[in-house]
Amino acid sequence: MRWWFRRPLHVQIFAGIAAGILLGIALGPGAASLRPIGDIFLRLLTMLIVPLTFFTLLSGLTRLESFRALRTLGGSIILYYAASSLIAAAVGLGVALLVKPGRSASGLLGAAAPAAETARFSLVDNLVSWVPGNPIESLAQGNLLQIIIFTLILGAGLLALGKKAERLVRLAQDGAELMIVVTELVMKFSPYGILALVANLVGSLGTKMLVEVGRFVAADVLSMIIVFTVLYALVLRFIGRLNPLRFYRHAAPAVLVAGSTTSSGAALPAAMAVADKAMGVPEKIWAFTLPLGATVNQNGMAAALSVVGVFAANLHGLPLTPALLLQLVILGLVLSSGTAGVKGSGVVVSSILLQTLHLPLALVPILAAVWPAIDIGHTICNVTGDLVGTAVVSSRMKTLDRAVFDGSGTPVTKEDSMTKPQSGCGSDGLTAGGGRR
Repeated sequence: MRWWFRRPLHVQIFAGIAAGILLGIALGPGAASLRPIGDIFLRLLTMLIVPLTFFTLLSGLTRLESFRALRTLGGSIILYYAASSLIAAAVGLGVALLVKPGRSASGLLGAAAPAAETARFSLVDNLVSWVPGNPIESLAQGNLLQIIIFTLILGAGLLALGKKAERLVRLAQDGAELMIVVTELVMKFSPYGILALVANLVGSLGTKMLVEVGRFVAADVLSMIIVFTVLYALVLRFIGRLNPLRFYRHAAPAVLVAGSTTSSGAALPAAMAVADKAMGVPEKIWAFTLPLGATVNQNGMAAALSVVGVFAANLHGLPLTPALLLQLVILGLVLSSGTAGVKGSGVVVSSILLQTLHLPLALVPILAAVWPAIDIGHTICNVTGDLVGTAVVSSRMKTLDRAVFDGSGTPVTKEDSMTKPQSGCGSDGLTAGGGRR
C-alpha cells in the first residue's frame, strides 16, 4: 500500500482507468454496482465548483495589484492575454464544429436537461441573464455565469480601493489557496471514482462512444497545433515584428519542461530563464508578465474548453445555436483564466463548463480518461503563449534586447531553467504574481 500511495496522481489515475476498463469488460452491465463510488466523486467535484471558481478568479484579478500597473505594462499584457485566449477559444470551436465529436453518438449519455433549452433564446436575453440580480442567490443556486460576472466586478472594485482593500485581497488569495488544497484532497480520491465511472461506462456503452472519444481527442490536438504553430507565429511576426522560428528555438527549454511535467507552475522558472537569457527581455517585464500569465493566461485550456463544450452538446443532442457558440467562446476565455493550479484542474474546470451549460456530468469520466494525454498540448500552449506575450510586449515597448534575441542568446542550462527566482521589478511598482498549475 505504501508503494501505491507514493505513486504520482497521474499514475494512479491511469491505473484506475485501466482497472475500470477491465472491470467494465468483465462485469458488463453488472459494473453498475460500482456507480455509487463514481457518484460520490462527481458530487465532490460539484461541491468544489462554486467556491473554486469564485476564489481562484478573484485571486487572479487581485494579483494585478493596482490600476497603475494595469494602465502601464498591465494594460498591454492583459489585452494580449484576453485577445489570445479569446482567439484560441474560437479556434477550438471552429475545429470542433469541423470534426463534430459526439455527433454520431447523440443521446448515448442521456438527453440534455430542460434548462439547457435557454440556448434557444435571443442573444440579448442571454446576455441580460448573465448579470446577477442577487449575487447571494447566484452563489446559492450555483449559477456560474452570474458568479463569474459578479467576481469580475468585485475584483475591479478591489483594485480601485488599492491599499484600503489589502485585508480583503489577502482573504481572496487565502481563499484561493484553501480551495486549491481542498481540490488536491478531492483529486486524491479521483483514481477510485474514475475507476468506478469508467467501469460503468465500459459496461454500458459500445464501440460507438470510443469512436467519438477519438474524434474529440483529434479535435483537441488539432486545435493545439493551430494555436501553437499558426496563431503564435502570426502574433510574433505581425505584432511583435519578431522571427517566429528564432522565438521557438529560444523557447524550446521551457516548452520541454511544460510538456514533460504538464505543469505550467513547474515550467515557470524555465520560462523566466528563457525570457531573461535567451530572448533579452528585461527583468521588469518578465517578472510581471510571466507570473501573471501563469495565473490568468491559458490559451490551451481556452481552446480545449470549446472542444469540450461542442462534444458535450453533441452527445446530449443540444442544438449548437449562435447564442450557445458565443457563450462557449466567452466561457473558454473566462473559465480558463480562473483555472486552479493543481493536477487534474482541467477536468474540474470542464465540470464547471458542463454545469454552466446545465448539462449532466456524465462526460467527466471520459474526459478524465483522456486528459492526462491531451494535457501535454494544453500546457505547452499555455506556457508558450505566456512567452509570446512577454516577447511581443517587450518588443513593442522597445525594451527587448534585439542583439540577444536575434543572436544566439545565452544558452539556458538545466540548472537555470529550474532555479530562476521570481523577483520584483523595482521602482515602477510592478511585482511578480502567483503561480498556476
